[in-house]
Amino acid sequence: MTKPTLPLWINGRQTESCSGRTGDVINPATGSVIRQVPLANREDVDSAVAAARAAFPGWRDTTPLRRSRILNKFRELLEVHRAELAQLASEEHGKTLEDAAGSVQRGIEVVEFAVGAPHLLKGEHAENVGRGVDCHSMLQPIGVCAGITPFNFPAMVPMWMFPIAIACGNTFILKPSEKVPSCSLRMAELFKEAGLPDGVFNVVPGDKEAVDALLVHPDVRAISFVGSTPIAKYIYETAAHHGKRVQALGGAKNHAVVLPDAALDFTADAIMGAAYGSAGERCMAISTVVAVGDIADKLVAKLKEKAEMLVVGPGDRKGVDMGPVISAPHRDKIVGFIDSGVAQGATLVTDGRGIKVPGYEGGYFVGPTLFDHVNTEMTIYREEIFGPVLIVLRAASFDEAIDLVNSNPYANGTAIFTSSGAAARRFQNEIEVGMVGINVPIPVPMAFFSFGGWKSSLFGDLHMHGMEGVYFYTRTKAVTTRWPQVSDKHASTLVMPTLG
Repeated sequence: MTKPTLPLWINGRQTESCSGRTGDVINPATGSVIRQVPLANREDVDSAVAAARAAFPGWRDTTPLRRSRILNKFRELLEVHRAELAQLASEEHGKTLEDAAGSVQRGIEVVEFAVGAPHLLKGEHAENVGRGVDCHSMLQPIGVCAGITPFNFPAMVPMWMFPIAIACGNTFILKPSEKVPSCSLRMAELFKEAGLPDGVFNVVPGDKEAVDALLVHPDVRAISFVGSTPIAKYIYETAAHHGKRVQALGGAKNHAVVLPDAALDFTADAIMGAAYGSAGERCMAISTVVAVGDIADKLVAKLKEKAEMLVVGPGDRKGVDMGPVISAPHRDKIVGFIDSGVAQGATLVTDGRGIKVPGYEGGYFVGPTLFDHVNTEMTIYREEIFGPVLIVLRAASFDEAIDLVNSNPYANGTAIFTSSGAAARRFQNEIEVGMVGINVPIPVPMAFFSFGGWKSSLFGDLHMHGMEGVYFYTRTKAVTTRWPQVSDKHASTLVMPTLG
């Protein structure tokens, strides 16, 4: 039976791709193809960029207040259709409906932030910087922007990008993962229903051909990306070489440091959600626990107990804690990591290989997996697994734990579990990681703060959403003004002027 083929979204309408190529969109709980997605080519990208470029002058000149009203209507429609978007995300990614709904809500919160455009885009003003001279700054849009987003958050990560870019007066082209295209296309329809002019927001699902076309296109001024570190580095280097500003968020190896005074049950529960939620396919997942001192044995026993209670199954079934991973190749890659951990001498406490879900034998399931006695030379520590595999390292002291985290090349998120305010304060000050949680396992900031890591977890200077997102999608212009009286003498000088 022929599966339906999705469209592109260009210039405010559904559009057929010129490429003639399609990819399978698969429900990972069943392993079955549910629809086809067009794989946009360079010609498709050119069409989207042309539409965005044509729409830019009118949207740039639309007042921030008017933009805000359209964004607010879009936010209202997202609220109305939140369950629908969550269903699409769950169906194409595999995460549970509850988890998908939560991620949609976090995206909506970025739209709420972007609704404040009239305030966010205010510049600064200084009166009398010199005799009769005032100075003010302006935040102005940069033009056509593009976003390249991953499979793990089909609604949330795109909404980290395009609402803020559009609120700032830019036009936007979204290249979602070809594995999970439906949320992005549905949001484009809702944005048009909210009153967004044609061409301001365009969606071109595709693979590397579409990505490369965006990276080198002379009319694309900025690129935002979330994905693995090797691809983030490629995106950054290629786009920057072609004169674009870039924010490219890469991979992670997020550590949770557990001190001996941590509340054991609370900590274990928090780590369960952070490690195994969304089947571990989160850039902010806690994949590594650093157990300090004599809490290690008790913590590992508690983690084992709780991990083996988790229910694995299709994301749309009630009572399921963890769904499948995204694809068969990714499942096999995760299993390969587990095999390597065993071969390299780590203690396999809970084994998620070979799990079977009755009625879903074709699904891509890996059960919760827990390793103990891991060291920093093992592959399961050095590599980002991006799956439901939690590893435990043991540290003799707090100093050793801090050094261990700071020595890791990834620096996206980290957390500490402790009852000591002094230890927490030291941790937040000394740890070399972009986002820090204190008794909070997944420290994803609210939309009015920035999201981004350090070191190999970020390529570029500015993080996403919050005011850093506003600064990324705008250029600052400083204006110095004097209104001389007719009687003022004409100042002619060849030396550097000093206004004071």
